[in-house]
Amino acid sequence: MKTKLKRISDSRIEITVTLDAKDLAPARKEALEKLAKEISVEGFRKGKVPVEVAERFIPENDLNAETIDLAVRMTVIGAFKKEEKSPLVLPSVNVTKYVPGEMAEYTATADIIPEVVLGDYKKLGVKKPEVKVSEKEIEDVLDNLAKSLAEKKAVKRAAKLEDEVIIDFVGKKGGEAFKGGSAKDYALTLGSGMFIPGFEDGIVGHEPGDKFDLKLTFPKDYGVKDLAGAKVVFEVLLKQVNEIKKAVIDDEMAKKCGPFKTLKELKADIKKNLTMQNAHKLEEKFKDELINALVKKSKIPAPEILIDDQMRVIRDDIERNAASQGMNFEDFLKANGETTESWEKEARKVAGERVKASLALQTLAVEQKITVSDDLVTAKINELKDVYKKSPEAMKSLKDPNVKMDIKNRMIIEKTLDFLVKANEK
Repeated sequence: MKTKLKRISDSRIEITVTLDAKDLAPARKEALEKLAKEISVEGFRKGKVPVEVAERFIPENDLNAETIDLAVRMTVIGAFKKEEKSPLVLPSVNVTKYVPGEMAEYTATADIIPEVVLGDYKKLGVKKPEVKVSEKEIEDVLDNLAKSLAEKKAVKRAAKLEDEVIIDFVGKKGGEAFKGGSAKDYALTLGSGMFIPGFEDGIVGHEPGDKFDLKLTFPKDYGVKDLAGAKVVFEVLLKQVNEIKKAVIDDEMAKKCGPFKTLKELKADIKKNLTMQNAHKLEEKFKDELINALVKKSKIPAPEILIDDQMRVIRDDIERNAASQGMNFEDFLKANGETTESWEKEARKVAGERVKASLALQTLAVEQKITVSDDLVTAKINELKDVYKKSPEAMKSLKDPNVKMDIKNRMIIEKTLDFLVKANEK
């Protein structure tokens, strides 16, 4: 077998494969054996016709077609290996010459894992940010704790902002109640912004026992298509008004929040937790910036087939999120002021960056010989089994060899990211 490589682009190649009589012989033998089982010859049961006999009865065109088809299948992967290239999908084949028993020629075209040239990944110029916790962050947590420990007292007066009200309500559109627009004994803190504009403000000023209608309009960008921009009426019964008295932020409150004797101890604990949270956020941001810098410093062709795959992943995520809000993909685009064309343009850009980032990290892992032992992979799978033990479907997927390989690849990428972080922390 002879091969000749032609590069169509950085990530797509065409290999011309020439086969001689010796290369074709195994394919012709297998073709004869296969076709012999399919023909009928007087004196023999179907499927039991000897190859030597069957050869005289098999139409030449059928034998030739089967032979060249098998010859391609038997040699195409070997042709890519000979050229030291790895196709991302099965190659597209075109037979250009075929002389039965003598020679054949075909071209095999495929996208391949491109050659990635990494930049200096130890000098990416990304500075790791210092972990800080502001006094406002601590005060915000204390304020939320004070709200959670607030005392509620029923009062006989008109409702005002920051009160909690207990209400029954029915939302109607065109005189008919709409799905998800009704509730009984609903506790709502006025001013929380939980409802559409006008709803909470419309309750302010009413007293327990009041029945009233709120004529409102849903926002044009509301997530449910049938309600977006719709004029509706909410029939409301105000059953109770609770005055909320927020807890005083002092030593007594601190004692209610845990094993703390003073407010100072509580604040120290809050600062410690916020420091850990902020450190994690900054670490993830640092990793993202390192990857972006590595991609910019490197030469990384992005195969269209990988970009298309990533586009499907992005769209699947959007469709799942949209479905949870009662929308389809088209509704989502409309709600966000996008067209299919504008979305595809932006999504393709994002998909391309994701592909480049993935190829950069894979290449770095190979260059640094970063790997993960099977024992660690098994330990990770056992850890996941504990998490998903109540999900039969998830437990079954964890036995899939492809899932195991995917987990291993993810662990290698994580380990490679850790290497990249350490190389750029100075």
